[in-house]
Amino acid sequence: MSTVPEQYAMTCNRRAFIKKSVALGGCSMIAAAGLLGSSETNAAWPAETGILQQTLKRLFKDQQIIASDKIDIQIAKIVGSGANVPITVTSTLNNVESIAILVEKNPIALAAKFDLTPTMEAWVSARLKIAESSTVMVIVETDAGFYSAAEKIIISPGNC
Repeated sequence: MSTVPEQYAMTCNRRAFIKKSVALGGCSMIAAAGLLGSSETNAAWPAETGILQQTLKRLFKDQQIIASDKIDIQIAKIVGSGANVPITVTSTLNNVESIAILVEKNPIALAAKFDLTPTMEAWVSARLKIAESSTVMVIVETDAGFYSAAEKIIISPGNC
């Protein structure tokens, strides 16, 4: 049995709770500011940015990418704002392993990459942020190779 009166035990628990809450809040703010991150990790990030050709080389290691009409890209050709552009990609290619969506003029060309299992239907949907009018390219990886399709998207700020 405790020798501390109940009213003091409640005060100690409340004080401990407040101390821990303030400490957790402080750590969260420091982490959100990026002060707890490794400088080596942050230093490696800019290498991933760049033009479309650099991204294709990094992702697909100089593999031959063949244009295909078996990839269907459903995306608006002219949009008023590039902040939220819906895209749906389907493919009738067999044994699709992954689908990558790239935006040519974005600071980071790779917008999304979906890894699929053999039992999954080759259908993906996403919302893209497109910096400026550019080409949206889709690369589909199958067990037979890499296939692509592309659509030109125009960002027109005055469009309603």
